[in-house]
Amino acid sequence: MNCWMFPGQPLRHNQPFPETVEGTEIIDLCRNATGFDPSTWQDDGGLNGEHVRLQLYGTAFSLCRTRLLRSSGQEPDMVLEHSMGIYAALAACDCISEREALEMTARVGVVLARMSEDKRYALGCIIGLGCPAVETAAANHGVYVANFNTSSHFLLSGERSRIMAAVEECAAAGAFSLSVFDCDAPLHTPLIVEVATELESIFSDYDYAGPRVPLLDHIGQQPLTSSRIPSFLLDELLSPVWWQQSYKAAGKLGATTFVEVGAGDALKKFNRWIDSESR
Repeated sequence: MNCWMFPGQPLRHNQPFPETVEGTEIIDLCRNATGFDPSTWQDDGGLNGEHVRLQLYGTAFSLCRTRLLRSSGQEPDMVLEHSMGIYAALAACDCISEREALEMTARVGVVLARMSEDKRYALGCIIGLGCPAVETAAANHGVYVANFNTSSHFLLSGERSRIMAAVEECAAAGAFSLSVFDCDAPLHTPLIVEVATELESIFSDYDYAGPRVPLLDHIGQQPLTSSRIPSFLLDELLSPVWWQQSYKAAGKLGATTFVEVGAGDALKKFNRWIDSESR
């Protein structure tokens, strides 16, 4: 069984779009739908900052990869999504159109970016430390575990000063790799409730069809239905991403081949890590 995996926002835009019909058409669609050209990194002034552009680049790249896979005759039997990869995943499953996926990404990104007008937020990447120690450090400093990617790869989210303190505690506890990245908003935490009403309004603007193949959500690892999609789109920004559980759930449902449909190979690396621990 073939499972397509849609990653979340990339950290950088160092992978060029392919010089193919699919690449050109998705770049044009992104420019027309949002005013942003992901190949030149230029926009019409309506986007608030680098992170919104990165989110759009990620969605556009995933849409391009989807077209390329389909042009080669490949189709998924199941779909997994990680974080904001949900928008391209919905388009791949024919729940919304490609244009709507790009519009939604831009609209959500602009709302989230406004959270950084009053506070500085960051993500803390913790590698090589067990879950209990990471959760303790997060609780001690008022931040949240936003991504449970493997048994020892986590992402913290919250106010920047608090993230720095939590990362220092993780370092003292024995984590072997730590890094901090600035971000617009504390994604996948209850702090997103500050803009929940605006986000809910965005998600209610669209009509959703049922997924053409099972699309597992990354919170409870349950197949999404057309009626549940709008509430999940809000819930997933308020809740952590449980990637290890999602990957294992797909395997139990029969998935044997996993294809990353986006920029980079972060999800493949997580999967190899998870597999290595089960041998």
